[in-house]
Amino acid sequence: MIRLGRWVSDHAIMAIGAVVLAYMFVPIVIVVLMSFNRPASRSAYTLDAFTLDNWLHPCEPEGLCSSLVTSMQIGLLATFASTVLGTLMAFALVRHSFRGRAATNVVIFLPMASPEVVMGASLLALFVSVGFGGVLGFWTILVAHIMFCLSFVVVTVRARLQGMDSRLEQAAMDLYATEAQAFWRVTFPLVFPGILSAALLAFALSFDDFIITNFNSGQTTTFPMFVWGAAQRDVPMQINVVGTAMFALAVVAVLSGEMLRRRRERVQ
Repeated sequence: MIRLGRWVSDHAIMAIGAVVLAYMFVPIVIVVLMSFNRPASRSAYTLDAFTLDNWLHPCEPEGLCSSLVTSMQIGLLATFASTVLGTLMAFALVRHSFRGRAATNVVIFLPMASPEVVMGASLLALFVSVGFGGVLGFWTILVAHIMFCLSFVVVTVRARLQGMDSRLEQAAMDLYATEAQAFWRVTFPLVFPGILSAALLAFALSFDDFIITNFNSGQTTTFPMFVWGAAQRDVPMQINVVGTAMFALAVVAVLSGEMLRRRRERVQ
């Protein structure tokens, strides 16, 4: 009995974690199954018959692929801009002392702590006040996404910088490396995993956003807005195809990064 109780206590946390992980993957499994589904009725979201038509004709619902392309374009541009600006801000906050540094650290957390509906309405009021109320669309969505992705990038890159040993750069300079050489050959490779993580997070946030986008989209339709509009009538199964493909790409990216990391460890 004592051995049984000890075994349960030793494996309880692992068992609970496995149950929670399985619960989190249930919606993903449903999305994958529905991507191969041919529903008997467009108003019913049930698994009726297996088909490959959804994968062979992913753009069949009008506007799906165009909204997906719009989301990809905004996501990539917002990721690039927020990653560059956020990385520079992170370096400034970690490596330099200036007046207002403490206040800047507080302000950076405000977009992360504020509800999205508040930030979306605030950005809309800003665009209207500066005269962009009549031209809401692609560019206003892009600016809004850069604004709320920026904080996540700064926090992620700053955490990586704070965990880096500054003596490595000093050692490089002691070996007659210039500041540029020390940065590109020592600092940047060490910080790059944090920058990459921040970029992936920014893209996921931008691609997935609905609330802020809905306030500032005008006549432009992104993929989350298309899904919301389609759900008012019926949900085309091709939406599940896009979801499955995005999940597969994310898994491939994570596995590829892990394989590269292990290969580098073996070489070293």
